[in-house]
Amino acid sequence: MATIARDIFKAYDIRGIVGKTLTNEAAYLIGKAIAARAAAQGIKKIALGRDGRLSGPELMENISRGFTESGIDVLNVGMVATPMLYFAAIQECGGSGVMITGSHNPPDYNGFKMMLGGDTLAGEAIQELLAAIENDRFVSGAAAGSVSGKDIFPQYLETIVGHIKLKRPMKIVADAGNGVAGAFAGTLYRALGCEVTELFCDVDGNFPNHHPDPAKPKNLQDVINELKNSDAEIGLAFDGDGDRLGLVTKEGNIIYPDRQLMLFAQDVLSRNPGAKVIFDVKSTRLLAPWIREHGGEPVMEKTGHSFIKSSMKKNGALVAGEMSGHTFFKERWFGFDDGLYAGCRMLEILSASDNPSAVLNALPQSISTPEINIDLPEGSNGHQVIEELAKTAKFDGAAEIITIDGLRVEFADGFGLMRASNTTPVLVLRFEADSEEAIGRIQNQFKAVIESNPALHWPL
Repeated sequence: MATIARDIFKAYDIRGIVGKTLTNEAAYLIGKAIAARAAAQGIKKIALGRDGRLSGPELMENISRGFTESGIDVLNVGMVATPMLYFAAIQECGGSGVMITGSHNPPDYNGFKMMLGGDTLAGEAIQELLAAIENDRFVSGAAAGSVSGKDIFPQYLETIVGHIKLKRPMKIVADAGNGVAGAFAGTLYRALGCEVTELFCDVDGNFPNHHPDPAKPKNLQDVINELKNSDAEIGLAFDGDGDRLGLVTKEGNIIYPDRQLMLFAQDVLSRNPGAKVIFDVKSTRLLAPWIREHGGEPVMEKTGHSFIKSSMKKNGALVAGEMSGHTFFKERWFGFDDGLYAGCRMLEILSASDNPSAVLNALPQSISTPEINIDLPEGSNGHQVIEELAKTAKFDGAAEIITIDGLRVEFADGFGLMRASNTTPVLVLRFEADSEEAIGRIQNQFKAVIESNPALHWPL
């Protein structure tokens, strides 16, 4: 019976600290477990890619060995953005691929995002990989699998440029935060006719300038400064593996992804009236009315890229988005989350205007907070913490309490949310309201609930 750190098997990916919870041996065993699942589904070939993290090459070598020893062929696409790995999986391997990435986690983290036969592995499927490892449920192929290589970027680029058409050339800033998107963003956007100022687009797994996480306003300050001091019109920023998009106006206003989704939904619905639009539980309460107003059907879903993809398939949705910056297009694309491509779609929309920032600033807006994190005590299970808090939680004046992912409490003039992160040991809070007074009142109610657990500390 093999042993492996159980806590690296998360809700929608595998992620851990390199050399501690995520070792080379763990990567090898995970490769064997994925291969056994693939073989059971009749899958013979898996695409394999990695982001720019320093631990990527070794982990790639070991998970690849797990595949080939089990009789699975590997298509090694090298260092790519996560959406490029998904693209390779769909185009070359029947929808099967594994991306080695730590996304926006600190430099000493890494992990795996996995899809087999077009389905993203999540939840129970990831726990089944753990069970396969702990019970030595592996397979041996009749012959060892082969390894071949391919540069997928030219095909990815050609596919995008073939259908994304800007109405006019644009001047943009692209900030990759030294993540892997930097290797491709400049070439991609120039191919669309943009003049691109690149910030931190040299790939460096130490992330020496700022962390590649556009969900945090502090990581967008370089884009904001560049826009103010240049003639660029709009700013794009990417996370460490290129599947999330940050967006900044000329004046330095951050357009959070739930408001980005308003524009994407309006665009898609103009061609597909009645289509479903999926968004996660963290999104603005102004989104659902906007979708209805533009002829669509809003669907709220739990947070997590794999949950969103699953819901898109179930609902036949054409576009979806998460507050964290993952945006998914099924219309004209493949349905996976792709920050680079979302940037292309955004520029296509904005290029129809002489003043892109005015278009973005005109989107409906409430007073809101970014994500607020509460660190959990060592060894705590965030979902259990939320369950315990929910048993005694009381919210005066609540119009609705939504429990699809934590507690989202709707009031007449705003909402509050607390949920457990699926990737890090924190509780995530978010608040939105019509006025500062309302947001303060809602926060005070959540503060009372949080502080009913003496181990938790209110962060504001």
